Amino acid sequence: MKVCVTGASGKVGRAAVAELRAHGHEVVAVDLLPVVDPVSATVMGVDLRDFGQTIEALRGTDAVVHMANIPAPGHYSPAVTFNDNMAMNFNVFHAAAVLGLQRVVWASSETTLGLPFDVPPRYAPVDEDHYPYPTSTYALSKVASETIAEQIASWSGIPFVALRFSNVFLPADYARIPEFWSDARLRRWNLWGYIDVRDAAQACRRALEIDVAGTERFIIAAADTVMSAPSRALLAEVFPGVALTREIGEHETLLSIDHARERLGFEPVHSWRTELEE
Repeated sequence: MKVCVTGASGKVGRAAVAELRAHGHEVVAVDLLPVVDPVSATVMGVDLRDFGQTIEALRGTDAVVHMANIPAPGHYSPAVTFNDNMAMNFNVFHAAAVLGLQRVVWASSETTLGLPFDVPPRYAPVDEDHYPYPTSTYALSKVASETIAEQIASWSGIPFVALRFSNVFLPADYARIPEFWSDARLRRWNLWGYIDVRDAAQACRRALEIDVAGTERFIIAAADTVMSAPSRALLAEVFPGVALTREIGEHETLLSIDHARERLGFEPVHSWRTELEE
């Protein structure tokens, strides 16, 4: 399959390019600025806020893995974050429909679920149904884009797969994890979740391969938390009124990946526990 990867110079974009090429896909790598990257090779400069440039970037491809967006709240003003993300997402989604692509896989976010949980979650583990609860314009841009994706999918018949990524960690980031252990509140904002960038890339590839019609949404997180304390103890300390809907493992993630495991065949391979031991 010939796949356009947007945001190809970003953390997940770089890893997705490598993952797709390693599994035999032809990749067209695009980002805002043209660069020569040792992982992504040549990345074509495309401003996805411009619909004409977006059409040309996607033309001749079979699918798009759309990772380009302002990646989190706080990088730009709230209005710029919302407006730029909405422009990029709509342009990619609409261009895919105009060109008749086979699949759109794109980066939604765990923030759609209620982060930073200043209001405690309704239950745990939090799953795809704990939605929508945007608390920033960044999260609102993802919620609105999921709605747009659903409508364009129904008009066009093109499957859209939204990946609600948890906080993405590079292997080098694991060294700072012990800094969190002294205070459970330091990482309460996303229920102590994370996702290794290599597993995020795995999810992108699997989302291209599954049999899907319409739209699907998946939480993509590591199988464990970033904490040394048991997950049940963390929840009891920081969110004492939140009920568990099922039994959980000692260090099991509180961002449920059950749906991703069942439908995507997604299984996180990388954990800070094994990485630090090595």
